[in-house]
Amino acid sequence: MKIAVATETDPAEPRVAATPETVKKFIALGAEVAVARGAGAGSGIPDSEFQAAGASIGESVTKDADIVLKVRRPAPAELSAYKKGALVIAIMDPFGNEAALKQMADAGIAAFAMELMPRITRAQSMDVLSSQANLAGYRAVIDAAAEYGRALPMMMTAAGTVPAAKVFVMGVGVAGLQAIATARRLGGIVTATDVRPAVKEQVQSLGAKFIAVEDEEFKQAETAAGYAKEMSKEYQAKQAALVAEHIKKQDIVITTALIPGRPAPRLVTKEMVASMRPGSVIVDLAVERGGNVEGAKAGQVAVVGGVKIVGHANVPGRLAASSSALYAKNLLTFVETMIDRKEKKLAINWDDEIIKGTALTRDGAIIHPNFKPKSVA
Repeated sequence: MKIAVATETDPAEPRVAATPETVKKFIALGAEVAVARGAGAGSGIPDSEFQAAGASIGESVTKDADIVLKVRRPAPAELSAYKKGALVIAIMDPFGNEAALKQMADAGIAAFAMELMPRITRAQSMDVLSSQANLAGYRAVIDAAAEYGRALPMMMTAAGTVPAAKVFVMGVGVAGLQAIATARRLGGIVTATDVRPAVKEQVQSLGAKFIAVEDEEFKQAETAAGYAKEMSKEYQAKQAALVAEHIKKQDIVITTALIPGRPAPRLVTKEMVASMRPGSVIVDLAVERGGNVEGAKAGQVAVVGGVKIVGHANVPGRLAASSSALYAKNLLTFVETMIDRKEKKLAINWDDEIIKGTALTRDGAIIHPNFKPKSVA
């Protein structure tokens, strides 16, 4: 059983899919591990540390690998370097990328999308969306503080008092909760909003105030999987009016709202941006999915009427060492479910709901029910 840790071909991706710690554990499971030369450089892990953990270092490590671990979906040019039947595990970004899925199917690999991991108790330790969003929420506040021209906590000095910054978090998933906690630790006065009623107590438990239109629709606004439902136009209008009034008074706004498989919902309009005072900061964590904020630009800090709109791409990658460590553990736990510990070989149960939920391609076909091509009548 050979496991390869591939290097990322995207120059904007500093993360790596393994750490020396996870390499040791793969070897203990009976695997030979090969790491692409320089794969860990962006995360501060030199080749020598992978070698000390028992991995070999090379250039074309994927050609005879049974399992290939990556951060991002392999580019078309990489697929020729994988053997047929290899398991390729990564954050695949499958929504709207049908051509890429077909290319992986045609290459004969078994592709697994880590972000499609079922939200079940057994899979919590494999949940890459949570592990990476947690760090993104933290980093959003740090980035906001760096762009904000004032202090976040209240400071009472002999020269006068510096008021605490008002921070508004929109979307209270994993990223939003971490943003609330971080902003509170830095001394901000924090408020938050979400369309899911269940998060109100979580927001309050972190010392923040919850802001929402709490009508009957609001009480039913969560899917069985724990995601936010898309709300009616009427509710969106009422919520937008409440938020518009609230945003005027805020110094920092952090938006985190995403709906799986759809463009990010627009939460902050240009009118709301214009209502904020110059020097205010908005961080849009959904900018790569179209953005929650009108005027946000992916990979840039846009300045609109004196308000900074921060649209950094790949925010977890801005904490590459930490995000790689968590992602590598997610992958290790997932791969462990595919290995017979006694025989020390691959033994995949294709009927396991974790496997069925994440498997995109197998034996030359796209097999995931959400992405199968519609049959031609």
